Amino acid sequence: MSLDWSLYDKMFENRVRLQIMSVLLANDDYDFNGLKDLLQVTDGNLASNLKSLEKEGYIEIFKSFVDRKPHTRYSKTAKGQKAFENHLLALENLIKQQQK
Repeated sequence: MSLDWSLYDKMFENRVRLQIMSVLLANDDYDFNGLKDLLQVTDGNLASNLKSLEKEGYIEIFKSFVDRKPHTRYSKTAKGQKAFENHLLALENLIKQQQK
């Protein structure tokens, strides 16, 4: 049985992007500081990985103000959810093939 590598997404080779999408699949949305604390990454690292996911169309950004302070929330897009689910399926298939 050969693997279908078309389901594999190089965007998720990065640990932080993989974690961001995992959090967003489990939650409707998440804010910047919450993600930063949960993933234990720096502002710059998180921001650059969020930007990569946004550029790919995998997440949406919602900006607002709370008590005159900027508040940024992120959520997955349908495209992002499908890409992540496909990526997980590709990894599952790889594991199953290795177990044979």
